[in-house]
Amino acid sequence: MNEISALQEIIDNSDNIVFFGGAGVSTESGIHDFRSENGVFKSLEKYGHSPEYLVSHSYYLENTEEFFNYYKENLVFKDAKPNPAHLKLAELEKAGKLKAVITQNIDGLHQKAESKNVLELHGSVHRNYCEFCKREYDLDFILESEGVPICECGGIVKPDVVLYEEPLNNDVLSASINYIANADTLIIGGTSLVVYPAAGLINYFNGSKLVLINKSETPYDNLASLVINEAIGETLEQIKIK
Repeated sequence: MNEISALQEIIDNSDNIVFFGGAGVSTESGIHDFRSENGVFKSLEKYGHSPEYLVSHSYYLENTEEFFNYYKENLVFKDAKPNPAHLKLAELEKAGKLKAVITQNIDGLHQKAESKNVLELHGSVHRNYCEFCKREYDLDFILESEGVPICECGGIVKPDVVLYEEPLNNDVLSASINYIANADTLIIGGTSLVVYPAAGLINYFNGSKLVLINKSETPYDNLASLVINEAIGETLEQIKIK
């Protein structure tokens, strides 16, 4: 049995699937990932700081205008479109098989593909709020602002994304753990499973089928029922929803 047939059989025999995805889910939409050969982290050496520092809470506080310049140039892809991975996951959800999408991505492409139950561990570029009065702003406000985006009240409008040194949202994390703990099948795609605490979510899985779809190896390959080292969009678009 080839890998696609094996994945098809797992999905056919599952009715409580949870998907956990990382940056690799969006690379087929033209959004760079972080740690691959052509990833965002490789292109940041010109900034004179470590990549982690450039997207850290410390850098945001100490170099706010430079943070926003980098953020808008490198982390926001307003015109990106959902790829076959996003579309197939939405189809699986509509069919009642997929119960939740848990994502490390901040691009909102799962929602654009019409997935309804999306848990965003690292937030979203589409949500922004004033740090002082908490007024909410859309992405266009950030993109159209010169320098640091400022609220009418004078406060800084911060993207609702989790930077390095910032904790994950406890409600989102708890809900993610609950979905994974109760799933019969966990499909993990487009992530190297090296960023914690998100990568640690796999340890809550109690189901029977663990599927890993990633171009490179992960530390959890030996625990998986099925490992597919291919692009996730190219893989999932071959699955038929019955």
